[in-house]
Amino acid sequence: MDWVTCTHSAACTGIARRPYGLCLSHLHPDDLTATLAGMAPGRLLDLRGTAIGGDLLTRVVEATGRRPGRARFDRVRFTGDVRLADVTFAGDVSLDGALFERLASFFGSRFEGNVSLAGARFARELSFHGVEVRGHLALDRAVMARDALFSQAGFGHGLSCEGARFDGFATFDGARLGDGATFRGARFGRTLSFRKVRGGALFEAAHFAADAYLSATGRLSAARARADGTLDVSVSDGSADLRRVEVAGATTLRLADARADLEGAVLRGPATVTGRGRSALTSLRQVDAPSLTLHGLDLSACGFAGLVHPAGVRLTECRFGMSARGVREGVRAPVMRWLSRRSAPAPQQPGPQAAGPPPSPSGVRSP
Repeated sequence: MDWVTCTHSAACTGIARRPYGLCLSHLHPDDLTATLAGMAPGRLLDLRGTAIGGDLLTRVVEATGRRPGRARFDRVRFTGDVRLADVTFAGDVSLDGALFERLASFFGSRFEGNVSLAGARFARELSFHGVEVRGHLALDRAVMARDALFSQAGFGHGLSCEGARFDGFATFDGARLGDGATFRGARFGRTLSFRKVRGGALFEAAHFAADAYLSATGRLSAARARADGTLDVSVSDGSADLRRVEVAGATTLRLADARADLEGAVLRGPATVTGRGRSALTSLRQVDAPSLTLHGLDLSACGFAGLVHPAGVRLTECRFGMSARGVREGVRAPVMRWLSRRSAPAPQQPGPQAAGPPPSPSGVRSP
């Protein structure tokens, strides 16, 4: 720890308050009152390592006029409910390694700067519903043991949840992601609802232990991700990278003026890819999908080499480079004929030996 700790006991990690040498939670009531009186809106609030109950937190928030400045809550242990509705943090907020033993609700709060919750642990529910973060929010390696709500939240400079663990239901419905969201290596223990989200998102190498419903505008990547249940993905005006994804349940991919790459994907359940507008599928190379339906897609640049179950591919309203009208009838036959034409060897031209002896000058073939 890079701060002077409380002298109350060797076990207390709270930052010592001058001139008392004790952390906020161990101050004498009169000294606590004097310390709170010295707080003001917009000023630095440093409570690193301190154990804070619900009543003490309320007094601190009120002492800052519900508008603290730069706030440092690293390794703070919140022993009571954290309810910070309608609080505005005027500066960056650091909660790295903090422990929330009960409810953590930031509903309606506003953060003017960046927020870091790296390595934080939430034993109960976490709510960022409707929160506005003008900067960047980091939840890297955080552990959320119960439900985590981020619906209708706004993140001006994006969201990072690399290596985070969501053990409960998680929702980001209607969130605005600014510079995008990263969930690389994250684990979702229950259903993930990521619907009607504005902005790009990366779920590379993530593990969805239950159903996952993902949407994005721009780029969405779930490359090398694993889904133990249903995987439902919607992408508009961008691209979907699903290379080497593994899905045990049903897979649904909806594209609107977007491109998708499924190279190396393993789709054990029924899979459907549909497209609207200028939507295209760029690769089905080495895809293992016993049942795959493609509809409304541009397949003129799609690679099929190594497709494990070509007979399981069904096409409707798809377009190939050879046909302006597209494939409008037939179910399995079109893709099989297309693959056959692609893989058939070129016809050999007869060599000089097969042409026979040259004719004689008189036009009569020599015996």
